[in-house]
Amino acid sequence: MSLAQAPAETVVRPGESIQQALDSAGAGAIVRLTEGTYAEHLLIRHSGVTLVGDGAERTVLEPGGDAPAGIPVLTDAKTEVSSGIVVYAEGVTGFTLRSLAIKGFTGAAVYAHTTTDLHIEDVVAEDNALWGIYVRESSGIQVRGCRASGSQYGGVALSFCQRSEALIEDNETFGNAFGIFVDNASFAQVRRNRSHGNAAGVLVLNQVYPGEPEGGSTDNLIMDNELRDNGLSAGVVPDGLGDAGPPISGVGVGLIGAERTTVVGNHIVDHHPSGPSVIGGAVAMASSTEWGGGPVQDNRVLWNRITGNEPLDVDISDNLDKQYFENNLVERTSPETIEGCSTGGVR
Repeated sequence: MSLAQAPAETVVRPGESIQQALDSAGAGAIVRLTEGTYAEHLLIRHSGVTLVGDGAERTVLEPGGDAPAGIPVLTDAKTEVSSGIVVYAEGVTGFTLRSLAIKGFTGAAVYAHTTTDLHIEDVVAEDNALWGIYVRESSGIQVRGCRASGSQYGGVALSFCQRSEALIEDNETFGNAFGIFVDNASFAQVRRNRSHGNAAGVLVLNQVYPGEPEGGSTDNLIMDNELRDNGLSAGVVPDGLGDAGPPISGVGVGLIGAERTTVVGNHIVDHHPSGPSVIGGAVAMASSTEWGGGPVQDNRVLWNRITGNEPLDVDISDNLDKQYFENNLVERTSPETIEGCSTGGVR
């Protein structure tokens, strides 16, 4: 009889090098961080690694020291920008991150690119300049029980993950341009999250950029989320919140060029824009054709409570006849009458 060997486990304490422990432990290892503050930039070089802290309120990673040799730079960022934890090395898969806070980096708290089977749980991403948790061109993604705040773009973001098979669940996002950003990504489930105090709670975007991979956002699920008071102003001030995009404010769920997205069972309430916005409702559907995307079509909006929003609860500016609405509690819409949206919905 043979017994499976348990993964090697390494304990790191403040003042010791996490990067050295990760590199030495190798594939499949568990690296545990005790309570305290660590000043490093980390590159995950081996597959199957688990990095776990002593709790997001007790173990903190912040900028410090030199970045590891060969660490990739965040996509579309200046070369001097640095992220907290980078998962972007050939053949590296199966990384798990749990129970720590990542604060104050000039790039992202976590930047994952071209990987699979990524699991991030109970992580606080706070005041990282560009992104909170940013996952690009990857699949098999889970981001659960995290809190992401204070970033210029997305708190939790999937970008160009065409077969993401992502689960974005039980997170809290606030103080970002986009609480949860599904950017040219498909087959994601966004469930039971709380997004408040962003410019947009959840934004699903199909937009193709020069030199980028194939775009498109299809077959996503937005379910049972609490989206409230996302009224920050983004896309207005150079180098400010949401600098790269058009003006957005007061959006709960935006479907821009999205296809076959289901929005079901959400509370989308109390959105009041604080600045100009190209999106005119708390729930909005619009074409992205002029930005290299496509029409918004074949989406379903079911059993949502969408109330107390200004100027509109629901704003459909493209292909109303190609969307399906059922039993939504709604007060104000454009067009004025949308079947499946009324004050008699959701009982």
